Amino acid sequence: MAVIQPFSAEQERALINMRQRYDAWIEAERELYAMPYDLRRKKVGEYEYLYEIFDRSGNGKSLGAWDDEKQSQLEDYKAAKAALKERRDGARDALGESSRIARALRLPLLSADAGPILREADRRSLLGSHLLVVGTNAMAAYAIESAGTFRDVPDETEDFDLAWTADEPEDGTQLWDMLKAVDPTFTINTEREFQARNAKAYEVELLVAPSRVATLAGKDRPRPVPLPEQEWLLPGRRVNQVVPCRDGSPARIVAPDPRWFALHKLWLGAQAKRDPLKRRKDTVQGAALLDAVAEAMPHYSLGHAFVKSLPDELVPHWEEWAKARG
Repeated sequence: MAVIQPFSAEQERALINMRQRYDAWIEAERELYAMPYDLRRKKVGEYEYLYEIFDRSGNGKSLGAWDDEKQSQLEDYKAAKAALKERRDGARDALGESSRIARALRLPLLSADAGPILREADRRSLLGSHLLVVGTNAMAAYAIESAGTFRDVPDETEDFDLAWTADEPEDGTQLWDMLKAVDPTFTINTEREFQARNAKAYEVELLVAPSRVATLAGKDRPRPVPLPEQEWLLPGRRVNQVVPCRDGSPARIVAPDPRWFALHKLWLGAQAKRDPLKRRKDTVQGAALLDAVAEAMPHYSLGHAFVKSLPDELVPHWEEWAKARG
């Protein structure tokens, strides 16, 4: 039996509409995020200035003494921000309708807890450029990439795995700022500094390949332990899909090339030191995902060039899968 149950025409239409509306919404959100938090006319002593405000506490800096030019700058800012908010709100209403329809049609779903994190990362232009989804949550994106639903493959998870993948060194605490913007109750697990937890005990774990560890700013958090096997999730063609969440909201997932992710899962499933329950899940997911690539993702070649690119550690898992496929 095929591992993928193809989507119906109605399901496909729902996904297309949701993706189009999400793209319109996130574009407006990114433009709003790029704008100053606020501009205000402020009197200091006997003089007035135009101030850029950074946060809700009113912290900011002067942009210069008030004059006709500053008046025009403030008016242009207010008009642009109002237009963007109107565009965003219109797109958000249409998007909410699309995502509720997608959920009702029993499409692959993402956990409600992961959704806000992904949307905030996307709003800050971190998703895909700095962060990849590398845990079980990625399976929903792979299902949509294959235009179907996995049969009898576990997709539930109580935590969220992200990989840091920035190419260039970053400054500041942008990752930690992103998590705190989603939920201010996030704190770092002092015994596992690569893990953040919120008041509901929802866990976010950060992973990193040795080749990318230096690009994470020294003050940023969580602090991942470099893992050589994370290098396997960097090459190839990444999957980029918008997925409905269990609460009816949408989120975008950018995940590693499914061929590399599947083999990484099979490798994890063979690690004796790993939790036996997680090993079984890894093995099932890895084999099913490679089957899905073979059955429904012709744009991801499993030919000689790909096999030749595999490191020695992954070759036995590829051969075992290929033999089982016949």
